[in-house]
Amino acid sequence: MNDLASELSERLNRIREDGLYRELRRIDSPQSAHIEINGKPLLNFSSNDYLGLANHPILKEASIKAVERYGAGSGASRLICGSLAPHCELEQALANFKGTEAALSFSSGYAAAVGTICALLGKDDVIVLDKLVHASIVDAARLSGAKLRVFAHNDLNELEAILRWASERNSTSTAIPHPHTLIVTESIFSMDGDFAPLREIVELKEKYGAWLMVDEAHATGLFGPHRRGLAEELDVSNHVEIQMGTLGKALGSSGGYICGARVLIDYLINRARSFIFSTASVPAAAATSTASIALVQSNEGQQRCQRLWNLVDQIKDGLGKSGWELSPTGSAIIPLIIGDEAKAVHTATTLRERGFYIPAIRYPTVARGSARLRLTTTAAHTSEDITKLLSALLPGNF
Repeated sequence: MNDLASELSERLNRIREDGLYRELRRIDSPQSAHIEINGKPLLNFSSNDYLGLANHPILKEASIKAVERYGAGSGASRLICGSLAPHCELEQALANFKGTEAALSFSSGYAAAVGTICALLGKDDVIVLDKLVHASIVDAARLSGAKLRVFAHNDLNELEAILRWASERNSTSTAIPHPHTLIVTESIFSMDGDFAPLREIVELKEKYGAWLMVDEAHATGLFGPHRRGLAEELDVSNHVEIQMGTLGKALGSSGGYICGARVLIDYLINRARSFIFSTASVPAAAATSTASIALVQSNEGQQRCQRLWNLVDQIKDGLGKSGWELSPTGSAIIPLIIGDEAKAVHTATTLRERGFYIPAIRYPTVARGSARLRLTTTAAHTSEDITKLLSALLPGNF
């Protein structure tokens, strides 16, 4: 044990020297635009709770009622005796919301990615990833054993070159029975806030006979006429075989999901190890997510979404006038690129001392030398909150 402690201490020291040390900060308040850390009130501009639903009375009521009726825990994996009514109701709500035949919920988005990709692909298959996809997708690709190919971020020419190679390989190989190619991308990229060119990716995957999996984690609830996500906004939902997302961002709850054809969901129930061998999520989380899905599709959901975009516009306009260089994103994620890791940490610390919570994002979450403040707003913020933030971010304050 002493040798282990010594080794880990050395590793942590190297992490600190590189300006990459992380620590948990206890929050003594509900998830909201206003939080409290160590007794200090802070304006929170780091949350993925885009519609401000995590502390919504309707969601809290749904959670309480589920606990009262179904208890605190699920007792087992869903294939044993843990498939409670709230899980089934959630999946029906998800399928209806996304316009698919069926859906399957997981304990987290990470579990959804790992379980699905590893169930669908093996060593003879090819998986093609955008360079900036989420770590869960990268880990899943590696665990699947499939041949991994990565294309430069949103580079359609490189994607086509890889698909052409994979198609020729699959069609000429006699030793590989029925090889497949899967493309995986996010619709809204979590650290840069930019969009995937989904229409063009759909054209390429159909041209070369590939499958497509799209992670709508940062788009669900925000885009499209029914707020289903960017695939709906771009009218390509019916061409995406595997729709993935999370319940813990705009939907304000917790968990992950896969939506698609009934046969896909039935297959995952039988082969997705992260689903089969995990205790089911607590019934309160499932019931909360179901209530959230209904709220997102309501008039209030539409109003919250519009409020969010109005606040995003206010932030972008103000930052632009202050001299910040902003990438042309259309999402609620606004990266403020600092570059140097130590400087990013200093900037975040200074802001926290002034009452604003925006942690620095550093390697390995983003590439070395591209540390940033990942600024997000929610429908729970006010215009006055934004004005205060813009004043704190004026040049010369750091």
